[in-house]
Amino acid sequence: MLLLQEGFSSAWEPREPLPESQEGDIKARRNMNTTKGGLVIFTANSNPACMELGKRIAERLGVELGKVQVYQEANRETRVQIQESVRGKDVFIIQTVSKDVNTIIMELLIMVYACRTSCARSIIGVIPYFPYSKQCKMRKRGSIVSKLLASMMCKAGLTHLITMDLHQKEIQGFFNIPVDNLRASPFLLQYIQEEIPDYRNAVIVAKSPASAKRAQSFAERLRLGIAVIHGEAQDAESDLVDGRHSPPTVKNIGAIHPSLEIPLSIPKEKPPITVVGDVGGRIAIIVDDIIDDVDSFLAAAETLKERGAYKIYVMATHGILSSDAPRLIEESAIDEVVVTNTIPHEIQKLQCPKIKTVDISMILSEAIRRIHNGESMSYLFRNIGVDD
Repeated sequence: MLLLQEGFSSAWEPREPLPESQEGDIKARRNMNTTKGGLVIFTANSNPACMELGKRIAERLGVELGKVQVYQEANRETRVQIQESVRGKDVFIIQTVSKDVNTIIMELLIMVYACRTSCARSIIGVIPYFPYSKQCKMRKRGSIVSKLLASMMCKAGLTHLITMDLHQKEIQGFFNIPVDNLRASPFLLQYIQEEIPDYRNAVIVAKSPASAKRAQSFAERLRLGIAVIHGEAQDAESDLVDGRHSPPTVKNIGAIHPSLEIPLSIPKEKPPITVVGDVGGRIAIIVDDIIDDVDSFLAAAETLKERGAYKIYVMATHGILSSDAPRLIEESAIDEVVVTNTIPHEIQKLQCPKIKTVDISMILSEAIRRIHNGESMSYLFRNIGVDD
């Protein structure tokens, strides 16, 4: 059942799970909304969606949001003023990513440093979507920006990080502080079971071989079949000309032994687009971690329609939905796009009614409570696979 609420309109909030028979689970459920003293929760920007997520988390924990003023001066410099004492307290800073990603990074870094210089006991960043997570690998003459950002956060004074569904799990290794990479898959799986009619007639689809493991994990949990789309258009960044194919200069040729020839790697050539698996007369559910540039999703939806799928869903944790994504989705063969509220997308929802929201504030608030009370985090990772 979709819950229509003020502030976060048409946000789907999962039901509270029933208590387990194990004594530890029952105890955890009893303590779900109880926290010890010395807890402060800040939201790092004035974005309404970030404030709404912060209020949901604070309400679940039974605390008030901390008082802080974040603004930009006339010269576009960011200024942060903590308006209450944080000395000796556990400070949790909630920061969601908006279009102005560089500004929100500076807001976060300055607020972390302000709490550090105000003698906070610990400073935990709650960043549901970690910015620059796509730039976590070396691309020709580029740089690993995720590593740079991780170093900046640690240097500013961050002592712990709570995030969700990192684009690559290896990003955790960029930090020298504890990182809890939570999963949204239980909420998305529950949405499929409760909100998709006849989901037993569905097939989980990976729009590329790279996302096949995630699709397989979803399929195994739902006891459904799997399909993989292969032969999609080549990534633009792999087509860039960077000078590596330029021949060596004449003066260097003589320095190489004439009998030595460096073997050249055979260039990749992707086959025509094909679907491995049967989708005819089925509901197709495409799963991924991020939906930003929707071109690949639109191409996958068209292919699935041609193969006989009669309804197409797209499910992802992070709905960035940049540029004309809402309009393209509205005009496409996709029937519904389901994302979580890790990233504010209220404007996109107004432009495209096909976009639905799943609320994940429950797991974030429980993670905050457990870290503050010094409890184990393993309860939040029950039955979570490596590929989720």
